Amino acid sequence: MSARILDGKELATRVRARITDDVARLRAEHDVVPGLAAVLVGSDPASQVYVGMKHRACEAAGMVSRQIELAEDTSQEDLERVVSELNDDEEIDGILVQLPLPDHLDPQPVQELISLDKDVDALNPYTAGRLAVGDPTFFSCTPYGVLEILADAEIDTAGAEVVIVGRSNLVGRPLSNMLTLKGRDATVTVAHSRTRDLAAVCRRADVLVAAAGSAGLVTADMVREGATVIDVGTNRTDEGKLIGDVDFDGVAEVAGAITPVPGGVGPMTVTMLLQNTLEAARVRRGLPRR
Repeated sequence: MSARILDGKELATRVRARITDDVARLRAEHDVVPGLAAVLVGSDPASQVYVGMKHRACEAAGMVSRQIELAEDTSQEDLERVVSELNDDEEIDGILVQLPLPDHLDPQPVQELISLDKDVDALNPYTAGRLAVGDPTFFSCTPYGVLEILADAEIDTAGAEVVIVGRSNLVGRPLSNMLTLKGRDATVTVAHSRTRDLAAVCRRADVLVAAAGSAGLVTADMVREGATVIDVGTNRTDEGKLIGDVDFDGVAEVAGAITPVPGGVGPMTVTMLLQNTLEAARVRRGLPRR
């Protein structure tokens, strides 16, 4: 194996330590404690795990963490009422509604209802629109984590060719916009299942981001020698093992740097949610961002 391993878990530990210090300073200097509310509808096991991780991370950072668990049969009206109440709650700086929701609920009006200054998951269409025109408020947490990994590894995106495989609203689309902001200055191609000769497109990349949700999609023959490969995929095998979208063992022989799964982008997603909540607490009180 020749690639440098980009350890997201170790980076997340360092960033969370800095966030914890910032939270303590915010409390000492301004008597402000950032607060995050997570709304969970139903009993999806994966969602319960994710919300639990966010809750523990918030508490460890010294933030207020509120979990709101609603029954599987909660109505659209009741869910939207809960979100509206959180919008008016001065103790809460960030709101997230855990996805996916049960089939009878429509997530779009719920996301649109979240107050823009509390949209720390960056899923309100207005937040996405601000990013698209180059005037972002909050960054989507997983793409934000990708940027932090690249910056920490001193991988310069200015002028680089970046190929993102996947066009979801959670990763592919926001990451493409984030990478083209001034200061990032990447040349970005967003590829997907309908891309012609996907392997040839991927081989052009200085930085290749796999975010298609397809286990083992990216193989060694699709990667240019020395390229940086960021694996955002989270897939479960029949045995319950977590694997990414990248054939790690094969690609690691070709790439210059690579993130593992688990232990790569995943730990950074929750970390950047904490960062967004901290920033929301400051901005809502007229204090400068970090």
